[in-house]
Amino acid sequence: MNALLPLIPFLPLLGFAVNGLFGKKLPKSLVGIIGSGTLLGAFILSVLCFQQLGANSEPIQSDLYRFLSVGGLDINFGLMADRLSVWMMLIVTGVGFLIHVYSIGYMHDDEGFYKFFAYLNLFIFSMLLLVMGTNFLMLFFGWEGVGLCSYLLIGFWYENREYGAAARKAFIMNRIGDLGLLLGMFLIFYTFGSLDYATVFAKLEGADPAVVTTICLLLFVGAMGKSAQIPLYTWLPDAMAGPTPVSALIHAATMVTAGIYLVARCNGMFEMAPYAQAVVAVVGLATSIFTALIGLRQNDIKKVLAYSTVSQLGLMFLSLGMGAYVSAMFHVTTHAFFKALLFLAAGSVIHGMGGEQDIRNMGGLRKHMPITFWVFLIGTFAISGFPLLSGFFSKDEIFAATFAHGGAIWWGLAAASGLLTAVYMSRLLYVTFFGEFRGTAEQKHHLHESPLVMTVPLMVLAVLSVVGGLLNTPHFLHLGNDQWLAHWFSGNGVNGTPIIPLAEMHLEVSTEWMLMGIASALAVLVLIVTYFLYSKPQNLPVADSEQQGLSKVLANKFYVDELYNFLFVRPTEYLSKIFHYYVDIWGIDGIVERTGSGVQALGGYFRRLQNGNIEYYLIGMVAGAVLLFLSMYL
Repeated sequence: MNALLPLIPFLPLLGFAVNGLFGKKLPKSLVGIIGSGTLLGAFILSVLCFQQLGANSEPIQSDLYRFLSVGGLDINFGLMADRLSVWMMLIVTGVGFLIHVYSIGYMHDDEGFYKFFAYLNLFIFSMLLLVMGTNFLMLFFGWEGVGLCSYLLIGFWYENREYGAAARKAFIMNRIGDLGLLLGMFLIFYTFGSLDYATVFAKLEGADPAVVTTICLLLFVGAMGKSAQIPLYTWLPDAMAGPTPVSALIHAATMVTAGIYLVARCNGMFEMAPYAQAVVAVVGLATSIFTALIGLRQNDIKKVLAYSTVSQLGLMFLSLGMGAYVSAMFHVTTHAFFKALLFLAAGSVIHGMGGEQDIRNMGGLRKHMPITFWVFLIGTFAISGFPLLSGFFSKDEIFAATFAHGGAIWWGLAAASGLLTAVYMSRLLYVTFFGEFRGTAEQKHHLHESPLVMTVPLMVLAVLSVVGGLLNTPHFLHLGNDQWLAHWFSGNGVNGTPIIPLAEMHLEVSTEWMLMGIASALAVLVLIVTYFLYSKPQNLPVADSEQQGLSKVLANKFYVDELYNFLFVRPTEYLSKIFHYYVDIWGIDGIVERTGSGVQALGGYFRRLQNGNIEYYLIGMVAGAVLLFLSMYL
């Protein structure tokens, strides 16, 4: 398997090369087959790695070549598949493959069809490089690769200036976070003399806790940018400018989970840095609640899901901050299922509505799009924590860990975030699919169910959203698969120690039942109450101009974008104009132009000596001879 390991990331890279170079001349069906087929091959190889690790816990590793050797820095271009990376590989390639298949139908009429699939394949390659690298530098290459691809995909329809601005915003805000990651890597090398995971983690015991805390905080800054946490979260909702499959890929299976993976991979460091863990937990909880509140009053179907993603990522970071790394990875898994399902189902709605995204212009779609309705219903119930669906189990683990390690107040705030999730998702479901159709006659005429190439991936994801919670059922339910994922991640890592040590929550069984019962009852109650609330015409979302009070503040996202624009964007633009005029035009250009003018004037003056009169030439010769003579005797 070691010899086949490099094929997993390089198959998508091959798809990128073929479609990027020759896709314009190939039939769209072949482009879709190449783009999806290479990813299917990567998924099959990932399954084989998974099976081998199941029988043998030793990581699979392949060192391809020495990448860099300067002084004490010796880095190999190496790939590995341990139990953490192979789990991410399965999510990235499996969910990514379904998104690729869906894209064949969604993007079929787009002129840039081949470019879209080339970018998708490059995105998957970068993400695989990120999770499979044996050292922090390989992670950084993949980290920057997904940032580049997000820029290309978010701004895919670049003719629209707003979409281009959204792509630039995502790129710039990610670079801010990436600086923290880069500084963290510098400090890691300075402290441990290596960037290799095995070497760094083996030397942790003798490290200065203050230095490790600083490293963790810097790494978390990088994670905040990539996984959209306060204050670097505003790029993610704007990323909805890209085609819907891009939204599903970024929000569900790849880019935004990179920060979770980074913290989980470095769990040994964070365990030595309780202050850094506290920062992770506080930022995660604040982000989860703050963005959930914003989601309550969004009316763009994709924007609601975008803020939902940021909120769910906040819960994952809360779990990481509480030391419940397995719970965070469990929620990463279930979230990949139901969030990819919800985004692709939203794309099916947009496709059926002829491009409409405002839920105020929808309604009654369950009659016209029955498959999309049922899968969206399943996704909504799963993310809301409806009993026995995937989100129910993964959220319950996070809430239980929060109660065990943080206490009742932390649990109450986390549960409030979960409650808000159920509110805005049920609002989205009922306003979109129930009641009477509120669109135009043309939209109603165009309204149709999506083709099978789009609905089959939806149905597969719907099944995963139902059964995905069985991967890590609580021990006290005795379902025969108790804590399977936790035991999976406790296998040996690259340095012979557990990747994620098994963590005990020390909760009474009765307490766990109580917490689960409260969360379940609240979720079901919200789903029922919101049905009677939002299925009535008088409670439908109002026009933007009619928003008032807190509702208006939430609809305008707490005016954070306006605040950032006032504090950072406008001053930067003003300084840019000053430097452009005084430094560039008046300074540099002025010096160059004045120098040129002076040379021209001097040349014009000397040109007069070349007038063709021999008398002037003789005078010049005599003057030169006199000067030469004087120079010899003076």
